[in-house]
Amino acid sequence: MKEIYIKHIAGLLQVKDWQVENCAELFAEGCTVPFISRYRKERTGGLSDVEVAEIKHWTEAFADMEKRKASILSTIEEQGKLTPELKRQIESCVESGILEDLYLPYRPKRKTRATVAVAKGLEPLADLLWNGKSRRPEADAAPFVKGEVASVEEALSGARDIIAERLSETAQVRENLRSVFRTRRVLSKATKAAEKDPGAAKYRTYFNYSMPLSKIPSYALLALLRAENEGFLRLSIDADAEKCGNKIYYDFCQAKGYPAPEAGREIRTAVDDAYKRLLEPSITGEVLREAKRKADIDSIRVFGENLRQLLLAAPVGQKRTMAIDPGFRTGCKVVCLDEHGNLLDHTVIFPHPPAAKKVQAIMTVADLVEKYRIEVIAIGNGTAGRETEEFVRKVGLDDSVRIFSVSEDGASVYSASDVAREEFPEYDVTVRGAVSIGRRLMDPLAELVKIDPKSLGIGQYQHDVDQTLLKEQLDNTVESCVNSVGVNLNTASPYLLQYVSGIGPVMAGNIVEYRNQAGGYTSREQLLQVPRLGPKAYQQCAGFLRIPEAKNPLDGSAVHPEAYHIVDRMAKDLGVSTRELVGNADLCRKIKAQDYVEGDFGLPTVNDILQELAKPGRDPRESAQEFSFAEDIHEIDDLKEGMELPGIVTNLTSFGAFVDIGLHENGLIHASRMGVKGMADPSKVLKLHQTVRVQVISVDLDRKRIGLRLLK
Repeated sequence: MKEIYIKHIAGLLQVKDWQVENCAELFAEGCTVPFISRYRKERTGGLSDVEVAEIKHWTEAFADMEKRKASILSTIEEQGKLTPELKRQIESCVESGILEDLYLPYRPKRKTRATVAVAKGLEPLADLLWNGKSRRPEADAAPFVKGEVASVEEALSGARDIIAERLSETAQVRENLRSVFRTRRVLSKATKAAEKDPGAAKYRTYFNYSMPLSKIPSYALLALLRAENEGFLRLSIDADAEKCGNKIYYDFCQAKGYPAPEAGREIRTAVDDAYKRLLEPSITGEVLREAKRKADIDSIRVFGENLRQLLLAAPVGQKRTMAIDPGFRTGCKVVCLDEHGNLLDHTVIFPHPPAAKKVQAIMTVADLVEKYRIEVIAIGNGTAGRETEEFVRKVGLDDSVRIFSVSEDGASVYSASDVAREEFPEYDVTVRGAVSIGRRLMDPLAELVKIDPKSLGIGQYQHDVDQTLLKEQLDNTVESCVNSVGVNLNTASPYLLQYVSGIGPVMAGNIVEYRNQAGGYTSREQLLQVPRLGPKAYQQCAGFLRIPEAKNPLDGSAVHPEAYHIVDRMAKDLGVSTRELVGNADLCRKIKAQDYVEGDFGLPTVNDILQELAKPGRDPRESAQEFSFAEDIHEIDDLKEGMELPGIVTNLTSFGAFVDIGLHENGLIHASRMGVKGMADPSKVLKLHQTVRVQVISVDLDRKRIGLRLLK
């Protein structure tokens, strides 16, 4: 990678040049983000997986920019207009906007007023005015009155069109205007369509809106742009046209020399035309797109953090589970799963109106709990979820059976997916959905990777943001979560395995197929016998795959096979076997990390090894906790201002947190109501699915909106 790019990335991310350079080299070697951040800390200086992923994003972006530069240089050279200075400017560019500004004058054009004027032979007249060589424009224009040019005024008008386009394509003019527009306010006005269409009501806040572009919240900007796209708003930036025109004219005069008075009027007319017709709409669009990109990044960051918390939610582990997908009219779908998530039984109960077969439902639940030795019950939190939870708690089950409310978001998407049909071809969508609810309680990560993150009910304006950036962020987040937890090689589904470092969908399928044929893996080295899984892929994935009861105890840990010899040496020096050392924290405390630093294995790696040996294969996730809503709150009408209630955080946005308090409507804790001074960053105060205590501060029955305050 070129030095200019390395320095630019280092500056953006506030890291050292050598860290960026080493990461770029590792990417070129085929290394993945999880592998680099976990097992190459000496090369990266201990960069996190988020930082390594950022560097990867920029290395790919600049690789694309290099291709773009090559294309631009080729095009300009073919025109015979590539000067050494222009070539230097293009090659040293690190910002795509500036690069496109440099290319703009040479970009092949469609028919414009300026190209029409050039075709009429008026470019020499424009050159006279542009270079300050004209003192009497009308006299200079007279020789051009011929052919398609009918008058002096038409000749001067064409020359002004050429000058206006040149000004609009001047990189410095555009950058100066961008700097001005970035400091101005965004204005929005309702269109006539908004006054007639009921669908515009949700944008009423923005019908007459004004906010400095630099201060507008990301969610507000995305709402404005969506409303504009739907035809309900007209957006503008309140830049002063006269001041901007003066700036363009004076800069022109300083660069070209002050023209004669008559020529100056022609230039000034061209400047005003360039600003109004070409520059103002173009720069407005650019600056809004630039602001949108920042808003996209902010929203995508929130989405990614929500997804991370959702995927790393506390699992109950391998428990025999009953899962209930609640419903009123169609009944509650009930499934029973063994400790591995395999379907044992399924049925439907009708504890609620209109059928109201409550006694029969009680007997069915009690019988199934006893028959399958159920340890935990997962109840979907959608329609009838609250009522079903109350019903189950009154069945009279043993206290050892724990009951959990589980998010249903995405369960219906999973139940109709190809993945679900492949897993349960003989069952309908209702059974598959209930199974998904139960499995996500047992292991949220293993189950949720089967569902498109955009279907999980988290994030804000997810369909409005840059979909390529969103996919990159979500893929990085899923990959990071899967690899931070680790994957059991003998039980993981191919849908989970495909997110392991160095493994994709095809290789995941091959790993499962080999596992089925061999009856399971007894060592990591067996992976090298999997078709298409060579030494490089093995290097990338081995440390993240666990075999709990392997012959070599290190195969059940996060210690990479390339470092096994270090652990063996530690055990030998202590006079114990490797098996005796693994999991023995007391023995690990006797080891001096510095004594085992060698070659590519520096102190950070050795410390990681010791930490892993003390608690091998430790799951970084917390344990699942039971939760109950307030018993006397069932409808929004039951709420009163001042009430204090328990709740569960269901979504985090940049403007606040949505909380389930046991009603069909979630309440909102605004960012200013989180118990800290000023506007808080919700993602730094709360976590997704965190249990909280809140106070009701407002209830809008008409709009079904509940305002909450976070209590400590």
